[in-house]
Amino acid sequence: MNVQPFCNRLQGSMPKIGIRPIVDGRRGGIRESLEEVTMAMAQKAADFLSENLRHSNGLPVECVIADTCIGGVAEAARAEEKFARENVGVTISVTSSWCYPTETMDQHPTRPKAIWGFNGTERPGAVYLAAAMSAHNQKGLPAFAIYGRDVQDIGDTTIAPDVQEKLLQFAKAGLAVATMQGKSYLSMGSVSMGIAGCIVDETFFQNYLGMRNEYVDMTEFVRRMELGIYDKAEYEKALAWTRENCKPGTDYLPEHLKRSEEQKQKDWETVVKMALIARDLMIGNPKLAEIGYGEEALGRNAIAAGFQGQRAWTDYFPTGDFMEAILSSSFDWNGIREPFILATENDTLNAVTMLFGHLLTNAAQIFADVRTYWSPEAVQRVTGHTLQGRAAGGIIHMINSGPAALDGTGRQTKDGQPAMKPFWEITEAEVQACLDATEWCQAVDYFRGGGFSSDFTTREGMPVTAVRINLVKGIGPVMQLAEGYTVELPEDVHNKLDRRTDPTWPTTWFVPNLTGEGIFKDVYSVMNNWGSNHAAMSCGHVGGDFITLASMLRIPVCMHNVPAERVFRPSAWTAFGGLEPVGADYRACEAYGPLYK
Repeated sequence: MNVQPFCNRLQGSMPKIGIRPIVDGRRGGIRESLEEVTMAMAQKAADFLSENLRHSNGLPVECVIADTCIGGVAEAARAEEKFARENVGVTISVTSSWCYPTETMDQHPTRPKAIWGFNGTERPGAVYLAAAMSAHNQKGLPAFAIYGRDVQDIGDTTIAPDVQEKLLQFAKAGLAVATMQGKSYLSMGSVSMGIAGCIVDETFFQNYLGMRNEYVDMTEFVRRMELGIYDKAEYEKALAWTRENCKPGTDYLPEHLKRSEEQKQKDWETVVKMALIARDLMIGNPKLAEIGYGEEALGRNAIAAGFQGQRAWTDYFPTGDFMEAILSSSFDWNGIREPFILATENDTLNAVTMLFGHLLTNAAQIFADVRTYWSPEAVQRVTGHTLQGRAAGGIIHMINSGPAALDGTGRQTKDGQPAMKPFWEITEAEVQACLDATEWCQAVDYFRGGGFSSDFTTREGMPVTAVRINLVKGIGPVMQLAEGYTVELPEDVHNKLDRRTDPTWPTTWFVPNLTGEGIFKDVYSVMNNWGSNHAAMSCGHVGGDFITLASMLRIPVCMHNVPAERVFRPSAWTAFGGLEPVGADYRACEAYGPLYK
């Protein structure tokens, strides 16, 4: 299985990072003594970021350095002109000396911005940083301050480890902001079963994310299937691959509801076509123009999408489970490739959360119901088993009603741990392991139209972050997150608990990291304070990255267990109440309002 070439499958070029070398503009020896060291600092930052970052599609992150050091407003304007030409979406200003803040700062109203002020005593880069932060805050242009803990010597081109962490955390979140801007969310169908997260809030997408909304009725799938508006050759390839690699699981339906083998084979044909059609709706397909469908060939430029399914579709047609699971995975019949962000039940808010996680980690995301808290006492009562290790305080059953990305099996490995990795790091053996760990079970009885669910259990020991965006009247969007680990149970214990819900659906047993107080005093409190029936799960303890991204978008975080040293927000947040960070976050987000007004 080959890795697909790196490509941008959406309209619009990839955003770049603009590096702004700031210098003391006074001539006659001062500026001249700083030009070389400041430009070297800029080049070092650019090289570091380019070497350590990639876009989620695998393409390298490009950095654009201003043509000259910026010592005043004229050179700031020239840099801005260059950045506009080069599609710069995020900027980092660097300096090792005092400069003139209001004359040199980046005043773009929506672009994420940071300043790295060199911690050296020969020239006061830290003084400039503090003055520039003050100027940004006074003008209402929040910026991130990057300041190393230890003093370095002037001319030292080493980037200290703590500075590296902040550069990467800021840049990843800033690029996510820039990547979403101008893209679409595609709603395929409408609201599923009265779930409020399915309601498309266009104000949220437009004002907070800079995105637009696109809509198609689910009858578009019927039209394209009946009229053959898909690539026939790819369909045959996809169907053959599916039959070879997607092994059937147990059929739990009662005898009077079982579908014949002929019906099952027709269902497979339908769900494979649905996967092709959903992808084409999102990003287009030039093959459609060749068969006379030029409009359909263009797609909707959708960076994320959702499929309503229940019940208007699933009462009559096979479920969208295969479509959602395989598109959300990092591989299919064409090889290893970037996953698509496709939400079950058209939960737009979980789709956005998955999109955040994908852009921050470059990897697939798990869509899950936050289904059940199992206390140690309840597990003991039902199974006779005593939970141990990480699971000793109880577990949360994350299980989606049919599909989840096959990467969620945890059969990929990174640093010796189960993982979900960027597609370019995944091996053929890992793909096969994900496929082998997944069974495709006949959809249960309340999916009357048939179909197949991806059934697996996530391996133990994967560090994960569960996240959710919710909309709250009077506040707007809020984020909640919990870092933790996946755990496994003995097979007989798993089966007893799993079958109380549904044995045909993918399960992730999740234990959040506990702090001993507040919402994170125990596992029950985490479950009890979750704000929705759904969550997205990212691989890694990346809650700090989510918090940084949320602050850029002016989304307050109501619940998290990220250590304080990994929380990185604009410097202005301290002025809103540094002694009480949660309240400061809310006040800052309210004061600044959404990023795109």
